[in-house]
Amino acid sequence: MRIIVDAMGGDHAPRELVRGAIQAAEIREDIGVILVGQGEVLLKVLEDEGLSSLPRGIEIAHAQQVITMEDNPATAFREKKDSSLTVALSLLRDGGGDAAVSAGSTGALLSAATLIVKRIRGIRRAALAPLIPTKEGSMVVIDCGANAACTPEYLLQFAYLGSAYAEQVLHRPDPRVGLLNIGMEEGKGTELYQETYPLLKEAGAAGKLNFVGNVEAREAMLGAVDVLVADGFSGNIMLKTVEGTGLFFANEIKKIFTKNAKSKLAYLGIKDGMTEFKRLMDYREVGGTALLGISKPVIKAHGSSDATAICNAILQAADMAESGMVADLTEGLFSREN
Repeated sequence: MRIIVDAMGGDHAPRELVRGAIQAAEIREDIGVILVGQGEVLLKVLEDEGLSSLPRGIEIAHAQQVITMEDNPATAFREKKDSSLTVALSLLRDGGGDAAVSAGSTGALLSAATLIVKRIRGIRRAALAPLIPTKEGSMVVIDCGANAACTPEYLLQFAYLGSAYAEQVLHRPDPRVGLLNIGMEEGKGTELYQETYPLLKEAGAAGKLNFVGNVEAREAMLGAVDVLVADGFSGNIMLKTVEGTGLFFANEIKKIFTKNAKSKLAYLGIKDGMTEFKRLMDYREVGGTALLGISKPVIKAHGSSDATAICNAILQAADMAESGMVADLTEGLFSREN
């Protein structure tokens, strides 16, 4: 299993990308990591880490250019053909690896993956599908920003993609699929959602999806579904709201337990529980966001990812590649009955 990493993308590139790659290769000996970036810079990072040669499982593929956040995301990969992102995705397209990971520009990754690696035949739009923590564990939210303007057909395909990911990568049999809406009744929502509902209902009746109907954001957070379908605009707002709420709660809880000596003593009694809560809200524990609909596995890591997050993103990419999900979708196996 070989995972290609855009080693120059992200706020903490390349040092944290290199460290994360080494960690992943140590955790799983069957994983090899190809670090794509400026060779001399990557070798200097390894030297600074006290390594005089490439660690086991680590390779370097040279790419001189770097796509920055100031570059036009729609055209950067064409204008910088020797960029780490362009070279990484070209390697993936050509069979040089089994999956790719990047912590760089989301827009540039989406454009490059769509036009270099290509979408799965029949899939109209690729979609971002992050995992969001819920009362029952977590759920896949698709789309979360790749497609602000959608059609009912897009949302139907997002449902198929999200369901396949939940079942084959997250190992959730018969995943429950819901449509994000402002109410549970069938006629709720905008025209887009009113037109999407019967498509999902029909797919559910045919046994192709376990569609449970419209779901409000509140119920989704309480664990009502395994997959929540939305247009990219609504899904992104929900994602950012959850992230902001988590940060707010964490800050308020910290203030409560650091208020005085008595509260600090009380904290000692629940320290283990608070540590687990913090892990639940920590994006680093998941690794990254799957870009579903692309013909080969691609993971978008958070821009501020450290080594732990990159390591988990690489392991996530390996799991996705091993699941065979992309191959099944490529063959048109949308129904679990097939």
